[in-house]
Amino acid sequence: MASNNLSVLEALDTARTQWYHLKAIVIAGMGFFTDAYDLFCISTVSKLLGRLYFSDHTSNNGPGKLPIGINNFVIGVALIGTLSGQLVFGWLGDKLGRKKVYGITLLLMMICAICSGLSFGSNPKVVIYTLCFFRFWLGFGIGGDYPLSATIMSEYANKRTRGAFIAAVFAMQGMGIIFAGLVSMTVSHFFLTSNPAPSWNDDHVRSTQRNADYAWRIVLMLGALPALLTYYWRMKMPETGRYTAIIEGNAKQAASDMGRVLDVEIQAEQEKLAMFKSNNDYPLLSEKFFARHGRHLLGTMSTWFLLDIAFYSQNLTQKDIFPAMGLTNKPKEVNALEEMFEISRAMFVVAMFGTFPGYWFTVAFIEKLGRFNIQLMGFFFMSVFMFIIGIKYDDLLEKENRWLFAGLYGLTFFFANFGPNSTTFVLPAELFPTRVRSTCHALSAAAGKAGAMVSAFGIQKYTLDGKTSKIKTAMIILAVTNMVGFFCTFLLTETKGRSLEEISGEDGSKDKEEAERSARGHRQVQQN
Repeated sequence: MASNNLSVLEALDTARTQWYHLKAIVIAGMGFFTDAYDLFCISTVSKLLGRLYFSDHTSNNGPGKLPIGINNFVIGVALIGTLSGQLVFGWLGDKLGRKKVYGITLLLMMICAICSGLSFGSNPKVVIYTLCFFRFWLGFGIGGDYPLSATIMSEYANKRTRGAFIAAVFAMQGMGIIFAGLVSMTVSHFFLTSNPAPSWNDDHVRSTQRNADYAWRIVLMLGALPALLTYYWRMKMPETGRYTAIIEGNAKQAASDMGRVLDVEIQAEQEKLAMFKSNNDYPLLSEKFFARHGRHLLGTMSTWFLLDIAFYSQNLTQKDIFPAMGLTNKPKEVNALEEMFEISRAMFVVAMFGTFPGYWFTVAFIEKLGRFNIQLMGFFFMSVFMFIIGIKYDDLLEKENRWLFAGLYGLTFFFANFGPNSTTFVLPAELFPTRVRSTCHALSAAAGKAGAMVSAFGIQKYTLDGKTSKIKTAMIILAVTNMVGFFCTFLLTETKGRSLEEISGEDGSKDKEEAERSARGHRQVQQN
């Protein structure tokens, strides 16, 4: 650690891991658990909405489906809200403080999760439009959790385990996806067993419609529960010492807050803080910021954008992989609640054995392998496996190759999470100065959600007809996208084992380097 750093920052960087750190992981992580549950549970009920509200029960065409435009909007509107919330709350986190706006995001998620389940109307379209309205604002609250949770965890953690702690917060997303599948399975199974009936037919649709209408509402409203359980503890967290000292300029309060939670005595150093602040008093839109951090911001935004195009497109092959694994049947062979159960079961299996392990491999190895290497590895292997799926898709559909298909499908999820899906969340929380850390993380995350919308409204729309030739083309495009992400990673730098101030140059190291370069240049001019 540079000797001119503040005592409160040195104390945070060198503190032993203790209950305070673990509690911060749980508090921030439960927000991400809620985020993932709320974002992904819509996938388990979207087809049920089609059967309930857009099905002609007197026809012989089988179960109804949401119209393409409505289906895209129901699934994608939360992503639009998330992007907006990331930008707004990320900026507010730097202007007003991390803690002051941290609780607002949770309240917004609680209220909108409940209201989403209470979406009523005089006709099907009104129900769907009401649902989309509340899911936009639900996404808005979710968006705020991204920069705030990452920034708070990075500013609380010590430098030895900071990457693992931030990754552990993000890994709760995997738990949220698992519970989205598990809760949907449980709710649909409960209503199925309470009103058993044969496969899909007109009479059964009429007899189970009321139960099915309860089912999707319960699933959506249960997203408010983890947020409610976390709210009290989130409000009890003190403001981060880095924000209190560096942004608010209150070294005494920072030393008091962090000394209490770390159980150590910390010097206030108010005079030293004034010098520290003056060395870092430059805004986001300045020549100095772009000279020092512009390449890194381009790197975090581009890699997150490219990753989310692929990550949110990984369900392109679900229509073939789930039946091949025996997880789902044709819609005409099952009633509405049975279809919801099967989709939820498939999500649960993929999350448990493909998605979830990858998150925790990152937690286990991020301080050994480093963020940079894990991101390169993840992008590379995602590209390889998606390219194989794209080239050999026809062969993989053969019955004898179903487990090879399942293995390749699962590995794309594994290396997304033991790779860029985790590291793109970690790196923006470490690379940038305290005064703009939350904003820069928000810009990076918003670029990711822009990539998710490219997936939802572009690539997935292109393959909606389910033609094998289009899916093959899309998978090859995604493989190329991942390889571009691999090369964009070289815009970034490794951050493990260094303090946040050393990484960002807030400790004066960059000023010293610039002064030395200037002096060398001056000497060379004189010599010439």
